[in-house]
Amino acid sequence: MPDVIQLLSDHIANQIAAGEVIQRPASAVKELLENAIDAGATEIQLIIKDAGKELIQVTDNGKGMSPTDARMSFERHATSKIRNIEDLFRIRTMGFRGEALASIAAVTQVELKTRQAANEVGSRIVIEGTEVKVQEACAANPGTTISVKNLFFNVPARRHFLKSATTELRHILDEFTRVALAYPTIGFRFWNNGVEQYHLGAGNLKERIVGLLGNAYAKNLVPVEEQTDVLNIHGFIGKPEAATRTRGMQFFFINGRFIRNPYLHHAVVQAYEGLIEKESFPFYVLFLEVDPARVDVNVHPTKQEVKFEDDRMMYTYLNSAVKHSLARYNIAPSLDFTLSPEIQNLPSVQLPYTQRQQEDTQRGYLYNTFTDKNQAHFIERKDSLKQWKDLYEIAKVPLADIGAISSPSATPGYPDSSTMQGSILSGAESEGKGGGNMMLVHGAMLATTVKSGMMLIHIRRAQERIWYERLLDEWNSQDTPSQRVLFPITYEASPQDAVLLTEVLADLARIGFDIAPFGQNTFAVQGTPSGLPTGEEKNVLDEVIDHLKHESPDAVNKRTEMLLVHMARRLSRNKHAIIQPEGQQALIDELFACSQPEYTPDGKRVFVMIKKEDLENMLG
Repeated sequence: MPDVIQLLSDHIANQIAAGEVIQRPASAVKELLENAIDAGATEIQLIIKDAGKELIQVTDNGKGMSPTDARMSFERHATSKIRNIEDLFRIRTMGFRGEALASIAAVTQVELKTRQAANEVGSRIVIEGTEVKVQEACAANPGTTISVKNLFFNVPARRHFLKSATTELRHILDEFTRVALAYPTIGFRFWNNGVEQYHLGAGNLKERIVGLLGNAYAKNLVPVEEQTDVLNIHGFIGKPEAATRTRGMQFFFINGRFIRNPYLHHAVVQAYEGLIEKESFPFYVLFLEVDPARVDVNVHPTKQEVKFEDDRMMYTYLNSAVKHSLARYNIAPSLDFTLSPEIQNLPSVQLPYTQRQQEDTQRGYLYNTFTDKNQAHFIERKDSLKQWKDLYEIAKVPLADIGAISSPSATPGYPDSSTMQGSILSGAESEGKGGGNMMLVHGAMLATTVKSGMMLIHIRRAQERIWYERLLDEWNSQDTPSQRVLFPITYEASPQDAVLLTEVLADLARIGFDIAPFGQNTFAVQGTPSGLPTGEEKNVLDEVIDHLKHESPDAVNKRTEMLLVHMARRLSRNKHAIIQPEGQQALIDELFACSQPEYTPDGKRVFVMIKKEDLENMLG
């Protein structure tokens, strides 16, 4: 048998290696920006065209390269950062593998111009698919300019799988934001298709956060600063009101390098427990400085995943630091009541505690309950059971005499007579009769009798199904009403979210939103769908953006359904409509007029049937 294992050619091996590092235009942007930072640049310019598919150009004023280094920089595993194996555990630079430029050159057309300040002329190199076309001397400013053109020109299949220009631009903005946040002392400029998107001057971290993410964060930033023997933490977290329903405004940096770590994210979220809703995400930009020997950054080609020597220690330090900042700036509850003048001025604190008051307190049943052994669990007066006995006596009165009972509504603690009559009638008159007898259960469910037994309806889910089908009919008829707001509401989004929102403005208009761009990354909400509760506008837009961020590539055709589902979910939070029996009956009638009353648009059960035989079996 002939031998079948062969060595890959350099050309194929380079393209395979490039696929690990360069997955999309944003990957090339990240690598080029990090190279500029490692070169000691204080000013960096990024220019892109057609979401990076046509051109990515990065210019820096760093130290530049000699002609020999310029050529060697495109060789695989050629690096100035590592000399021996121990250097891998002392990495403090952004790049160190020597794969970035080699991977980029394997799948693009690259032009490099570079000059060191001590040299009079620079070097120009042109490479296409790892093949050097030109290497010559040229005039150039100190620093380096690298232009990457026609990404994946020699790998058509890879280029075919790139997403839309909007999606690729959003990923580029993600990478630019992370690098610019990590180095606030470096000035950045960013052009997209000839339009300047950002002009960020060198400054401090707070100025960089506001410049990148918008003025809305300026008043919601809480500083974090903790110095320990093992770990130093600094940066900013957001106040609880800055929490959003969308991911993406959470940034961790380990020794200046952006990372993703769900374990550390949980440490921050847990510190906000009780301050924000469960489905919300707090804002934070946190820098962790740790000995490089305690962290391994060489576990993923993009270097966004790291391993720590002691995960639990990192979790504990980070959680404590966030809690400390929240408490120090009076955001989390504090037990130090001496700081509150309102409490100090209360009569119970200011006036003396007399002997008579002490005796009266000791005679009270609460005092005796807690001072007697084995009585702390029982703090209710036994004579309070009298109300329940009276209620039981009312329930035993024949239906014919129900009207002779004086209305107990004047006595606190008694139910209204109409409610009592309805509950009694539901047991007496419902035999063989469906519909009209209903009972509200915990304000969340509706119980009603039917011929075969009992039906339990989830109120919010029923409203969600009703609203969804109502909105779907209006969408299909293109006749969705919109209510104008008296004062336009401003909605400020991050640069990445603004790109997504702009893409769906036409779809939002078709379901009743009137939204127009209002400056950079800001939108004015001038009209909302009829029936949307006041204050829910931001929540709807947050949910829409969050879904767009994580939708699958084939979900564009389902975007209409997604918008209607989110709208129906928000419109279905009206609890007041089902307090009265008329509203309860209307809910049931509308539900069973729907084409699919049994399930919500996302597949959850709306109601459950309990047969009469099952009820009897429950009671033995």
